[in-house]
Amino acid sequence: MDDRKLKVLAAVVDEFIRTGEPVGSKAISKLEHIKVSAATIRNDMAMLEQLGYLEQPHTSAGRIPTYLGYRLYIDELMTLPELSDEEKTRLDELLGGDDVPEELLIQNAAAALTELTQCAAVVTNSAPRFSVISKVEVIPTGKRIYVILLITSNGSIKNKACRLEFDLSNEQLEFFTHYVEQNLNGVSVDELSEEMLDKMITAVSAYMVSLSPLVKGICELSEDLKQQQLTVSGSEKLLSCDELDKMEVVRFIEHKHELTDLLEESFSGIQIKFGADGNFAIGNSSMIVSKYRKKGKEAGSLGIIGPMRVDYKKIIPYIDYLTHKISDLMSEDDDITLSPDSPPDS
Repeated sequence: MDDRKLKVLAAVVDEFIRTGEPVGSKAISKLEHIKVSAATIRNDMAMLEQLGYLEQPHTSAGRIPTYLGYRLYIDELMTLPELSDEEKTRLDELLGGDDVPEELLIQNAAAALTELTQCAAVVTNSAPRFSVISKVEVIPTGKRIYVILLITSNGSIKNKACRLEFDLSNEQLEFFTHYVEQNLNGVSVDELSEEMLDKMITAVSAYMVSLSPLVKGICELSEDLKQQQLTVSGSEKLLSCDELDKMEVVRFIEHKHELTDLLEESFSGIQIKFGADGNFAIGNSSMIVSKYRKKGKEAGSLGIIGPMRVDYKKIIPYIDYLTHKISDLMSEDDDITLSPDSPPDS
């Protein structure tokens, strides 16, 4: 692969992203930075096809990039532009300002990406596990039925119904509530270890063994909080895209939570994955994601899913800017959180 063939490959990818049509040698030969004949370019394109970087959809058509061609283009050939001040201001406005609560900040970032790229936005949010427990309530709701309500400092609300062997007296309920307040209020969700919760079960059971289901309910809620929350918004953009198989999109939407493990993989900077690699259900697609952080810890991922023929030069700077901006805002002040009175996620 000499420099000329690499320039031809980059030019084919750029033209195909711009037009959506197979690219011929004549179109490439007219570009100012490609100073060779159309015949030479045809030979180079034929060689790139043999190497697996280009393909010819029809015998008489030009070439289009394969996912290997995109991968080489992204990894070695693409030069990313700097965002203009106007673009940064627009992104800041779409985020909603410096005082937006964390969860709304992330929702706004996803909505901004969907609007600007016309792709689906994918978000994972592990922020709840970096928050602290601000309130635990036990609410009688029926005969021997009690609902545990667990609220964290970032506004996450979890609840679970527990059935006990018999109804609790006011004194017993007050004991449990007081015990939980002393041992859990202000504790980081990430610090809720199995050993700590086992000790609580033992201590509560010593007072009254019938209370242990309530502590076990808290254990289950804490595990839920430690899981990453995955959201894919703008799925209709995938369904309306002619370049994607509709049935594959439907299967992806139905099984989108299979992405969680993929997005939990540790990485730094921008990651680009292709459906053609078997990463997810949509074959002719790409996913561009980056991590955002809170006070130095990974707090989630933000990105887009669209066809392979997306404008990487345009989208990557957007995602890079948004994830850095979110990280800065989430790390500035713990006050940028949802209040405990905020409603739960739908």
